[in-house]
Amino acid sequence: MVALLLLVLVAVVTAVFLGRGAGTYARRPCREAGPPVAGPASPRAGAPLRVVAAVAGAAAALLYAWGVLCVGFAVMEAEDGGAGSAPLMPCRTGVPPELSGRVVDYSVSYLPLRFRCETADGDGYASADIPGHVNPGVAVLALTAVASAVVAGYASGPRARADARGAGR
Repeated sequence: MVALLLLVLVAVVTAVFLGRGAGTYARRPCREAGPPVAGPASPRAGAPLRVVAAVAGAAAALLYAWGVLCVGFAVMEAEDGGAGSAPLMPCRTGVPPELSGRVVDYSVSYLPLRFRCETADGDGYASADIPGHVNPGVAVLALTAVASAVVAGYASGPRARADARGAGR
């Protein structure tokens, strides 16, 4: 729940900054008539999309790191022996005691993030210690970052090709 609120906050702040910065770019001066002058591609052609890509990539990395911390804490809690350690502590949350009483081992996965409680009959279930929104959130943010970066590249591509054609004259 906290991660979702943080994600919404990052999205709102990004939208506000992108909206405020859209009209503040310096205007290009008019060039005199004559042959085209070769120069670098317009930096603003894909700038907002590059910002979205960077923010989405950073948010995906932070959300994944938070999920890895959840998995790590679940492993530490499972390895902690002593009184009350059977069944495993991470395997007790959100399941009936009959099911958690049959847990004999656990397995960990880092892609997707998962702490799986293994039962004696070979079946198992995912622990509730890793929130269910972590994996889909990381996937959506990572895909958003990649898609924004690709679209930003295509947005600045026509200007770069035009500049390259002008330099070849």
